[in-house]
Amino acid sequence: MNEHLYILTGASRGMGAAIAEQLLQPANVLLCLSRQRSDTLAVKALEAAAAGARCEQWQVDLAQPVEAAARLQAWLMAADAGRFASATLINNAAALTRIGAIDDCTDAELAAAMRVGLEAPMLLSAAFLRATRAWPAARRVLNISSGLGRRAMAGQASYCAVKAGLDHFTRALALDEAQRHGGARVVSLAPGVIDTDMQAQLRSADPAGFPDQAMFIGWQRDGQLASPRQAAASVLAYLNRADFGSQPIADVRDA
Repeated sequence: MNEHLYILTGASRGMGAAIAEQLLQPANVLLCLSRQRSDTLAVKALEAAAAGARCEQWQVDLAQPVEAAARLQAWLMAADAGRFASATLINNAAALTRIGAIDDCTDAELAAAMRVGLEAPMLLSAAFLRATRAWPAARRVLNISSGLGRRAMAGQASYCAVKAGLDHFTRALALDEAQRHGGARVVSLAPGVIDTDMQAQLRSADPAGFPDQAMFIGWQRDGQLASPRQAAASVLAYLNRADFGSQPIADVRDA
């Protein structure tokens, strides 16, 4: 029991890619689920393998979460549970619809956003907990949320709904796990404002449909955005806190 298992979604770009790279440490086993395979991560994983890190990438479409969850559960059921001191699921992936009123989005866009951002974390969490229930390892579930799950914003209805749902799902899941002997510790964590592709989309949005555009432009202009690398370090620092799970809803900026 000297290895640590990490399962990470959305690992091919942005903060997810930075989290994956920072988890390439000796004795860590990393399983990444993303729609696209990251060649950069593959190269870094080869370099880290010499030091005892292991990384596997799955190309999966989390808009089809039933299949992804079934594959994860089967993989975990086949694993040697005795080798892991800890097992952690990080639900990081999200899908951003076009920015503006909800009726400007297609039904397919809205459905995909809900599946990737909320349905997939729920199904993956269930698969993870189901498959590892008897494991001796310490288990954690970290859901990457957003301030927009806690404060509504015009032009972002689907994203707000997904993250609010993720927060409340986490609250309920934490209550369930607290009743179980050796239950998993569960947190929904807002990572702060990060300089990602999503931020670029928001800055370039039509202010007629996104009245807060100027605020996002100002954050970049004033240097208030964390880099993906900085945000990843903050998220992992929170994950490794001794009191992780004591509060199911958290923000890295409050740490």
